[in-house]
Amino acid sequence: MSRTYNVIDADGHVLEPLDLWEKYIDPAFRERAPRCHIDQRGNEHMIFEGRIFPGGERGLGLSGGVGTAKNHQRPPWEMKYYEGRKGGFDPHARIADLDLDGIDAVFLYPSLALNAGSIQDPPLAAAVCRAYNRWLADFCKPYPERLFGAAQLPMQSVELAIGEMRYARKELGMRSGFVRPNRYNGRSLDDPAYDPLWAEAQELDFAIGLHEGIGGMPAMGAERFPNVGARHIVCHTMEMMAAALSLIWGGVCERFPKVRFAFLESGGGWMAAWLDRMDRHFDESQVWGPPIRTRPSEIFRRQCWISFEPIEGTIASMAEYLGPNKILWATDYPHLDGFFPGAPAMIAQKLPPSMRRLVLAQGAIEFYNLR
Repeated sequence: MSRTYNVIDADGHVLEPLDLWEKYIDPAFRERAPRCHIDQRGNEHMIFEGRIFPGGERGLGLSGGVGTAKNHQRPPWEMKYYEGRKGGFDPHARIADLDLDGIDAVFLYPSLALNAGSIQDPPLAAAVCRAYNRWLADFCKPYPERLFGAAQLPMQSVELAIGEMRYARKELGMRSGFVRPNRYNGRSLDDPAYDPLWAEAQELDFAIGLHEGIGGMPAMGAERFPNVGARHIVCHTMEMMAAALSLIWGGVCERFPKVRFAFLESGGGWMAAWLDRMDRHFDESQVWGPPIRTRPSEIFRRQCWISFEPIEGTIASMAEYLGPNKILWATDYPHLDGFFPGAPAMIAQKLPPSMRRLVLAQGAIEFYNLR
């Protein structure tokens, strides 16, 4: 890349147009494509394979409400979807907001399409992912050195996921993709059925981000907590902890040592304790019989990254413990719980000067192979 990167948002989001799938999906699936539904209160929802997201009274308007509650503007639950932050919908407005925050580049993940993991029919799931990835490539096209899309992979079928990975890498030029950490088809990520997918990611030099989404798929702890805030706290982190355990302790990283994995939007402070616990069980091998030959913390430092939110107070100590180039950070822009403006400054003030560029950019450069 010809551009110098000093500040990289490793996990921002887009706000997909509500008619995305009607316009971008292959014609054979158009009648079954995700569609907008307006409820009696005028709130927008999306229908994926007959299921409405989000459920309940609140609609999609919260998706683009970054900064509204913090700045005492209009209550975000009163917003309509298209009233969300313009940089979620429009790449030119996104660049203006990146400039406002001094961010050189952003890697983009979905909002509505996070629910595609709920689709049961594999060909439909693949068509939905293909349409989203086509649209995302068009979104990023005006600014190829600043806007980068992470492709969505249809994990409902290993073969279709491999096909979409190849398409995203070779036809769309994407350097990474994402999956939700939840179990697809009742399988954890260390299931041998996924080995051909990881082998292809290794062959294509295709980074894999793990990104949870609230609702749509079975999630650890969700049945215990009816409150949406509690579910957001527990599901994002516990599903990611399980995914990290599957990939590291379950042997995926050892079998495919060149695949890069990042654990996103789940907080970051838990990772050191999680690795310590895995290491302890590894070191007591006569008791626990680990399925791997390499110490979990060594595996992490070789091929894994963890993302922090700007408010986390442990980022400096975790950067020292794990290595500052193993730390990512994210705005989560333009979601309601995101950080805008000011996220890079919030991160920088928590770090000593020697670590700032390593955390603010180098980790993302290495994970996404932005060279």
